[in-house]
This record gives sequence, structure tokens and C-alpha cells, in this order.
Amino acid sequence: MLAKKCLDFPKLSERTPLYKALANTLEQHIYKGDWPVGSILPAEADLCRDFQSSRHTLRHALQILESNGLIYRRQGAPTQVVSRQRLRRFSQSYNSPTDILSYSRNTYRVNLVEEYVELDSKLSQIVGAPIGSSWYHIGGIRKRQQSEEVIACTDIYILPQFASLTSDPEHTQVMVYEQIEKKYGARIERAEVDVYAAPASADMAEKLNLKIHDPCLVIIRRYFDDQDKLFEVTVTHHPENKYVYSMEFKASSEI
Repeated sequence: MLAKKCLDFPKLSERTPLYKALANTLEQHIYKGDWPVGSILPAEADLCRDFQSSRHTLRHALQILESNGLIYRRQGAPTQVVSRQRLRRFSQSYNSPTDILSYSRNTYRVNLVEEYVELDSKLSQIVGAPIGSSWYHIGGIRKRQQSEEVIACTDIYILPQFASLTSDPEHTQVMVYEQIEKKYGARIERAEVDVYAAPASADMAEKLNLKIHDPCLVIIRRYFDDQDKLFEVTVTHHPENKYVYSMEFKASSEI
């Protein structure tokens, strides 16, 4: 049980809902180290008693902590503290087709593998090209420039004739399709974007610091030239709670 002096709520607006006030209080205890990372939170009944809260209010507060990446909850298991600070989400807004194809300029890619591959049946479905066709694979992670935080794992497949672009000094700082356009003159005529959820594989979990089968947001982008030939495919896995896919649509005044 926490000392009595720890049970005081911070001064908040009178309009702040009880569950948010409680969430803020619990977060402060975690941040101060009252419940260290790796420790188990007290049982719900104990927390309700210590903080003079209803079970309904407490559960709402715990949902906020979980959403912010401070605790990990699983049915039938005790609640564990996993971080002292909230998760930082990578947010990207799209207002044009170019925005959809690009990443924010405050990120960069770290290449972990570069290799020639022939597509098997699984990769053929992902890439959208025939089984046995040859591609150049660039596999890596994407980081935020300031914090060095890993925000995504990316697999890029380009036609073999474009493989030399990885030797360009600016390669990891710009989008690959931009390099292809600039260096080889292959202009994008259209692109396809698929978005879906998938569990993290063992390899993906290790790269993104996740648990196996944790949910990821997967974005596949396929780029076609003016001859409608597929020349690049990117497959990007984003950790849950670290990426927001945001788009804005406006009504047109055209008749």
C-alpha cells in the first residue's frame, strides 16, 4: 500500500473526468518510480481502496495507461509496468497523392540487408509480380532523426537495373522512388497502396522491439511507370501505437 501522502490528486480542472484525473495520478506514481518498470501493479481492489475510486473509474484509467504504453495488461495475468514515459507516436497526414507515397522528412532509413532475390510464391503475392522474377531487395529499419527511435521496418523491392542507387550518398535520406526518378528517369504514373493489420513475426518483433504476434500496421506501396510497369514495391511494418495513418478529404465545389 502506498503512503497516505501519495494519494492526493494533482490540481486539475473541475471539468476533468474522474478517470482521467486518476490516470494522471497513476502515471505520476509510475514516472516517480513508486512502481518501477518491470514491477506488477497492485490488484484492482487495492488500487480502488488506496485511491478511493470505483472499479469502473479505475478500469477506464488503466485503459489510458495501457494506450499510452505505460502498462501491459493481459486477461488472467497481473498488470505490469513496462515504461515510465508515454509512447511517442509517429503521425503522418496526407493531403495529396505525393504525401501518401512519402515519409516525413524527419526520418531516415538504416539498411540491414541488400541482396538479389527471386520471388517465391509468398513474395510473389506481396510484391504483385510473377514467381521466379528477379528483384533487388533492400531491407532495413526507419528511425526518427532526433530521437533515433525505430518507428518502422521496411522491405523494398526494386528492379535489378536500379540496384546501384544504394551507393548514392543520399540513399537513406530520400525515398527510393525519388532516386529512381532522378537517376534513371522512370516517372511514377500511378501507385497502389494496401493497408492492413498483421501479427509481428519473430524477426519483425526483434527489429521493432515487440513481442511475437503483437499487432502491426502493414502498408504496401506499389509504384508503376508510364508504361504501367511495376518497378518498386515497399512493405512497411509499423508497431501498434506508434503510427497514425491520417487522411483528410474535402468536398469539391465542382459540378
